[in-house]
Order: sequence, then C-alpha cells, then structure tokens
Amino acid sequence: ITSPPDWTHAKNEGQHSDDAPPKQEQQQNPDLIVTLGGDGLLMHASTLFPGPMPPTLCVAGGSLGFLTPFPKEEMVNAIWASLGSLIPNSKDSNEEDTNTVWDYNNDPISPSTTQLPQLNTYQPLPQIRLSMRMRLDCRILNPEGVLRARFNVLNEVVIDRGSSPYLASLECFIDNVHLTTVQADGIIFSTPTGSTAYSMSAGGSVVHPAVPAILVTPICPHVLSFRSMVFPDHVTLRCYVPLDARSTVVVAFDGKHRRELQRGDSVQIQMSVHPVPTINRMDHSSDWLGSLKSNFNFNTRAVQKPL
Repeated sequence: ITSPPDWTHAKNEGQHSDDAPPKQEQQQNPDLIVTLGGDGLLMHASTLFPGPMPPTLCVAGGSLGFLTPFPKEEMVNAIWASLGSLIPNSKDSNEEDTNTVWDYNNDPISPSTTQLPQLNTYQPLPQIRLSMRMRLDCRILNPEGVLRARFNVLNEVVIDRGSSPYLASLECFIDNVHLTTVQADGIIFSTPTGSTAYSMSAGGSVVHPAVPAILVTPICPHVLSFRSMVFPDHVTLRCYVPLDARSTVVVAFDGKHRRELQRGDSVQIQMSVHPVPTINRMDHSSDWLGSLKSNFNFNTRAVQKPL
C-alpha cells in the first residue's frame, strides 16, 4: 500500500491530464504489504521480495493461520494504524487505559468521509512492533561449484529421496567441517519461523522466532542417535550428494521449486541478510504463544485437582 498519487489536476474521472506524473514515477516501492489469507500467502509475498521487504500485515483468511495474528474484523483499523494514521487520543500514552479513544489524524491518506468500523478487541499501540523473521539464502551448486539456482526461503529447505525406493544418502558440512552422513528419507533445514511447520512434524524443536538459529532435522533417519540440532545463524551449511549414492535426491524450497540433485551436486544454506518484517498484533511473544495455544492446543491438559 502506498500513498495515492495526487490526481486533482485530472480532467475527468478515468482520464488524466497531460501533465500527470509519468508511469515510471507512479510505480513506487510499497510502504506496507497486507496479506489476506493463510501462512502460504505470506511465504508467496516473501518470494516477491528477494531483497529488502517492506513491513507485512498478515490478516487471517485461511484455515490454520499460525503467522496471521490479525482477524479480518480488525483489518481496516490495523492498516490505518500501521500507516501511522490512527493515533491514541490520550493525555498520557504510557498509561494503560482500556477506554482509550483512537482518532484519525490529518494525514492526507486518512479517511475523511468514510465511517470505519469501531475498534473491537484490537487496541493499536503508539509504536508499531515488528518481528524480523529470518530467511535462508539457498544456492544449488553443480560438482564444479557453478551456481545453478538461488532461492530465499522463510520456512525450510527440504532434501528428500523423492520417488526413489532407496534412502537418501547425503554428506552434511558446517563451515566446511564434516557434520554427519545422512541416511534417511531426507533432511530439513529450517528457520525459527519454520520450526512450527514441517520440522515440528518430523520431531524438531519449537523455536521462538526471535532466536537467531538454523534448525537441522532429519526425516525418518535409519539410526536411533540422529536427532534434531540447532546451530547459530552465522554458520554456512552444505549438503552434498556423494558420487557413490544409490540414487539422486530432490530439494524443495518452502514446498516449491522442486529440483533434482544429481550425484556431485550440493545445496549451500546460510542466513539471508534480508529478513521478513511482520507486524505484531501485540508483541512477538504474545502473538507466537497465542498461535501455539489456539492452533496446536499447546500443552493443553485437564488441571490436576488439589489433594
């Protein structure tokens, strides 16, 4: 969403004057991204901005919505608050007052004649709070080290055996130090945001989105001692298909762009310098824990009766 251009000098509706700004000047970088859907829509929006990404307001419109803290009823007010056009009308903004009245300021993009719905449970804060969600910079390299493809992912990179009847055979390195030999259905390299997705289903840890880390989780390893691991975000991970592997493997990036890795190919994974900034409804811990409890019934159990 950007500030609308000034067309007051236009001759008629739908017809612009000759001195209107050229089309190239109208194509501004967005100030705000609003997604109305599920978590997959946020991941799709992430692919549209491989570089710096504007703040993103995620409105729940899908089925699960772990990353969409805003309900549709609060969408309009949340958009205006995110653009700085909804401000608290209170003597002391530091005081917590459930009866605080929120007004629209005189910003030119504020609504003037349209009556917006009243605020319900959403009380915009004086400052917008963001969660900087880490992304992974992933590169597919051939045996000569030539770059074949490059992707940014928000959730995870998955290398699996695909349709092959054989176990995936992979050699994993961390900062050029041999980590382990993988003999499993596959392996997952996940961000903290993706720790509640495929990695969690495969037995990986649940990690707070503010923790700077990369998760490595095996998929059905044919050994008892291979467990999920957590590495700092500054490491470079590399997964290599050995030349004597029984078959090729398949790599997918956030569930898309599936590519076959031939023997000798490798995938290099490291932290991207461009995170995804998402707007919090409350703060990153409240939103995250709320999603854990509402979507996954986190640690839900009948309370033990006292003696």
